[in-house]
Amino acid sequence: MSALDHPLIDRFLDALWLEKGLSEHTRAAYRSDLALFNGWLGERGLELPDAGREIILDHLAWRLAQGYKARSTARLLSGMRGFYRYLLRERLIAQDPTLQIDLPQLGKPLPKSLSEADVEALLAAPAIDEALGLRDRTMLEVLYACGLRVTELVSLTLEQVNLRQGVLRVFGKGSKERLVPLGEEAIVWIERYLRDGRGALLGGRPSEVLFPSSRGEQMTRQTFWHRIKLHARVAGILKPISPHTLRHAFATHLLNHGADLRVVQLLLGHSDLSTTQIYTHVARARLQELHARHHPRG
Repeated sequence: MSALDHPLIDRFLDALWLEKGLSEHTRAAYRSDLALFNGWLGERGLELPDAGREIILDHLAWRLAQGYKARSTARLLSGMRGFYRYLLRERLIAQDPTLQIDLPQLGKPLPKSLSEADVEALLAAPAIDEALGLRDRTMLEVLYACGLRVTELVSLTLEQVNLRQGVLRVFGKGSKERLVPLGEEAIVWIERYLRDGRGALLGGRPSEVLFPSSRGEQMTRQTFWHRIKLHARVAGILKPISPHTLRHAFATHLLNHGADLRVVQLLLGHSDLSTTQIYTHVARARLQELHARHHPRG
């Protein structure tokens, strides 16, 4: 039996036609999508009813790596939702694995990013001979090294930093916790800042905040955004930037250097690959460039 002729897919499509009267074109598209998924599962020794949330996310990661567009993935998820709701209704599965998987956001443009040269210029912009500049340089280094949201950065406490293990314990959206590696460069700057800058900013006042404001309090994201714009002007960066510019540069540059999409998803703290997929054209562009450069027919 081919993947295209799976009896569960047939039963689902028949029920879909009876209940919703969907066109032959839509049903054919659903059949094709589900058959591809079934074939992918079969290569891993699994059946359609066996697929849990993680398996479906792995399949979406595979599709992204294969270059499938967001619109076709949205259609696949729409068909999957209907299919697994049908299996649940027929008591063939105990729970719907698609419930907590978001549809891809269609038409969402890739955030503006910086080149690696731009990032180097931005990182070098703060005047590190003063406490405020040393703090800003360290914040920029951590932001770029870890891909944090600005809110996550300004709310970091000393307790969340483990320099011995080289990681940050970050609390993201919905208070979800993740561990993010710092990298050697960021560790060096944090150590220097803790030694030479933080105490001067606090002026003897107690605080658990890693990067306090000049008044010794937790900095607002708006204040740090103002500081980023200031340093961008000093660095001569003319392209539009946003509070998340370095976060986007982090993701883009990781992909440019061959990182896996699922790894980038985990580091960014995205709950689903459907959010991370806005960066996938970067990976495709990189593959096309490598092909053109190294393939004899490129």
